[in-house]
Amino acid sequence: MTAPTAAKILIVMFLWAVCFPLITTGIDFAPHLTFATLRALLAGLSLTGLAFALGRPFPKGRRVWTTLTIIGITATSMGFFGMFHAAEFVAPGLATVIASTQPLLAAILAGLFLNEQLSTSGKIGLILGFLGILVISAPQFFGAGQASYAFGLFYIILAALGITLSNVLIKRLAGEVDALMAMGLQMLIGSIPLGLIAISIEDPTSIQWTISFLSDLIALSLFGTALAYWAWFSVLEKTPLSQANAFSFLVPIFGLALGILFYGEVLSWLQIAGVAIVILGVSLVSRKGIIES
Repeated sequence: MTAPTAAKILIVMFLWAVCFPLITTGIDFAPHLTFATLRALLAGLSLTGLAFALGRPFPKGRRVWTTLTIIGITATSMGFFGMFHAAEFVAPGLATVIASTQPLLAAILAGLFLNEQLSTSGKIGLILGFLGILVISAPQFFGAGQASYAFGLFYIILAALGITLSNVLIKRLAGEVDALMAMGLQMLIGSIPLGLIAISIEDPTSIQWTISFLSDLIALSLFGTALAYWAWFSVLEKTPLSQANAFSFLVPIFGLALGILFYGEVLSWLQIAGVAIVILGVSLVSRKGIIES
């Protein structure tokens, strides 16, 4: 993996880490799914609008549109639905651990459907990455129980499954469709189920249109979603999914860094050890994680 590619992936992971605090503050001003729908709509419109302005080609073919539709349902509908609801029911440590199974599941599917074979270093790296997340999350993992634990577990698994499936499909589509068009359209498609559910179970008119909420929505949609997904699609055009996806283990680490910088949080020695294990694991996967065909 080249240094520019690794740098682009790191930027994507940082942007995704920023999403969590923005979601946490934003749901104080808007119903969960209404907020999620607005995020998908604004991100989708910004990407497709830019794509049309730049004269990018419109996707053609039944297979391409079928794939885009499934990506929209898995990445946006399922992913956002689970992501925006899980925090209500499950402690952050458990949520982080379960969500971090995504790179492991994606590696299995990539081997089955994308013919990507992990080397021994790659397999060890993924295992180390997950173990590092377990160590980092240990202080929160055994926190107070949740009354609606089963609901939270369902939402996290739903989000992780959606992201896993969509990543495999994005990789298969990469190189065939313009990145701006593909990611913008899948978000618009995925926003439809979210919007329908939001209208049926929430009151979208209850949004508090404050400066704080608008700032959260714009930052989350344009940077944490539109920019991140466009860059991610661009990365997968040239990089094996399993290799790029291992960097997902760094998202909680960027979250810890944000906590230190903006909230004065202090890492325990256990968390520092976990960070070191994750970095070692990601390094193994990024360097020689894939068997060249």
